[in-house]
Amino acid sequence: MDIFSALWPVFALLLLGMMIHRTQFLDDHFWANAERFIYFICFPSLLVTRLAPADFNGAEALALIESVLLLLALGSVLLLISQRIFKFKAAAFTSVFQGGMRFNTYITLAIAASLDPGAGLALAAIIASVMIPLLNVLCVLIFALYSEVKPSFLKVLKQLATNPLILACLLGITLNLTKIGVPGLVAPVLNLLAQVALPLGLLAVGAAINLKAIRSSGLALGWSLLFRLGVMPLLALAVVSIVNLSYQAAQTFMVFAAVPTASAGYILARQLGGDAPLFANILSAQVMVSIFSLPIALSAVSLIY
Repeated sequence: MDIFSALWPVFALLLLGMMIHRTQFLDDHFWANAERFIYFICFPSLLVTRLAPADFNGAEALALIESVLLLLALGSVLLLISQRIFKFKAAAFTSVFQGGMRFNTYITLAIAASLDPGAGLALAAIIASVMIPLLNVLCVLIFALYSEVKPSFLKVLKQLATNPLILACLLGITLNLTKIGVPGLVAPVLNLLAQVALPLGLLAVGAAINLKAIRSSGLALGWSLLFRLGVMPLLALAVVSIVNLSYQAAQTFMVFAAVPTASAGYILARQLGGDAPLFANILSAQVMVSIFSLPIALSAVSLIY
């Protein structure tokens, strides 16, 4: 499947969600409840059902894990260096970091499934199982170091211990390593919930888009936008050129590096004393610009294969 054909349904649902919200066909109360349902039930179901049967022992899986560790290390170091240069306010930098490092799970898994309906989600689940816990730990640490209101250790621990995506990754990996798998009676229920996750998640992301954010000025917004949609894909290309990945795995890995940031970052910013309004603007701007940047990033993978 060519890249445009894979991306078109994803962005069509994003735009449909935006139109539904702007016309108030469904009000804000619906979207708030929908996001909660997706975040706590549908996406954990998707992760468990994909991780439980995944192959973590193959060379491809190990190479993907190595690639994730390299990408997160390089991205984090560059963002910390940029803070020394730009000297953002503490709360603003937490939003810049989240905007630069987090990936939107809804968009990522939808694109991975579109690019390769067979193995795309399996590869994406392996990457997500490493990225999701590590990114949440990294972001919480950044709040502990840079936030103007320092979160307590217990609050940080609670954030990590109650994150539904982290818990779903741990459950899926446990079921995988113990060879238990998803129990027969539970599997069809989780599979049905997983099918809801991607389309409803994309509509919810679209509904959250604020076009005014595109016109917002400010170095923090601009740098986070450039870093997430420009620098991270370039870092991913560098990693792919070093690590031995198949074209299919490299393209899935690039999706994680090139998609906009995650809406969950807004919740974290509100709870841990970050700049939540700035993060909301960063998210909206990235989603809109990614319509044009994502095809370029994914096409660039073919240049080194």
